[in-house]
Amino acid sequence: MRAMPVRKSLARTKAPRLVAVVLALVGLAIAVARMDLRPSLSHLHVRMLSGPAEGNYHVLADQVVAAAAKKRGVVENVVSAGSIDNLDRLVKATSSGCDVGAAFVQAGVPFPKGPEVQLLARLAKAESLFLFGKNADKITDFAQLAKLRIGVGPEGSGTSRVVREIFGSPEFVSLGAVLSNHPDGEQLDLAEKGELDLAAFVVDEDAALVQRAVRDRGLQMVGFPHADVVARRYRFLRKGRIGAGEYDPVRMLPPVDKEVLRVDTLIVGNTCLSRSQVMGLLTALSDVFLDLGRHNRDTPNTTGLDLAPAAKAYWDGNGPELLDAYLPRVADVMPTSNWVHLGLAVSVLFNLMGIGNRFVLWRIDAARVHAEREIAACFGTSTTLGDISRITPAGELLGDRIGADVDRLIGELEALAARSRSLSLSVLVPMGGEMMYRYQESLIHDRLAVLRAFRERWEAARARAA
Repeated sequence: MRAMPVRKSLARTKAPRLVAVVLALVGLAIAVARMDLRPSLSHLHVRMLSGPAEGNYHVLADQVVAAAAKKRGVVENVVSAGSIDNLDRLVKATSSGCDVGAAFVQAGVPFPKGPEVQLLARLAKAESLFLFGKNADKITDFAQLAKLRIGVGPEGSGTSRVVREIFGSPEFVSLGAVLSNHPDGEQLDLAEKGELDLAAFVVDEDAALVQRAVRDRGLQMVGFPHADVVARRYRFLRKGRIGAGEYDPVRMLPPVDKEVLRVDTLIVGNTCLSRSQVMGLLTALSDVFLDLGRHNRDTPNTTGLDLAPAAKAYWDGNGPELLDAYLPRVADVMPTSNWVHLGLAVSVLFNLMGIGNRFVLWRIDAARVHAEREIAACFGTSTTLGDISRITPAGELLGDRIGADVDRLIGELEALAARSRSLSLSVLVPMGGEMMYRYQESLIHDRLAVLRAFRERWEAARARAA
């Protein structure tokens, strides 16, 4: 009759605990459900050189900034004077604080000789070399460029470098064209006023600058039907076409197809960028330029720049590896493939340690069994350790031979016990393997205890007999 209150008391005690457990499980489930397990770019923080604020590279860099921000990454768009300035600043950054890590660079500019700058990506859509002027439609061959005043963009820009390299060839030098550097906006003004015969720009054909020049300012563009003969002389140039009416199909601007020279756009980085930074930046770039991966995998690199190892891994793997996506800081220490190799090496090492450990244990066990046979030879094959511990030395057991044999066996077993103890403490023994050595050691000590006790009794008996 008294058991009923006890059961009710136990039930009341368990109820709050059960409620607490249920609430904890519900809270854990809610926390897991709200977790965002998708990889992010929270580790990404790169300052990226673009170009002049009014240039197309600056616009493209802004798009990369926005794409990185959507995944919690940070890319800073840094204004610069152009491709040459970008390369100079990337090289200087490697020895002065790493204030910048990546940049847009136009193909065809001279790259540094050292390893400070490496290629990260090549944009699939090339830029075009435009020559704008008030009467540019009348120019259809290169000979008509003779004695013209041509603006080639800001000092240190890729446009300036490419145009000056072309006009520095022997055939073009003879034309006597007058080249001058101007900021982009000023250059368009001068071309519109006629103070420059042509204004050169290396820019995306869809850039706002081109739209303004053709549609708003009424400038015309030069087209060279034989542009391919110049393009084939330079590794970084190829021929392209601007279709008639592309910028205004109603007014037909341009009025006819224009053959132009095209130049690749590159994304380069310096050695300040870690593997995780490269992977994060390429992820943001791939979100902006959807065909970036296909272009970098399927077309050869003819830029003259070595592809950064992290970028090669990104393009070969069609994106970041699992470790790069979820544990980027770990990948900075060592890439996934190396971790796999390390794991295999450790596995092989442990297997070799296990094999070696089993071999040594076998030799210790064999030495102990051999000592046991020697003991049996001294005291009789059917004599046990218990029997030896009870023997009172007399007769033949008091002879010098038995004493010498027991001393030898004690010495051998002591050496074997010391060896077993040393191996049990070795770092080369797998975890848990030391217990086998301790077991062998206990067996050896049991035999040593019996033999030492017999030796003491043997000496006492000899002393009494004397």
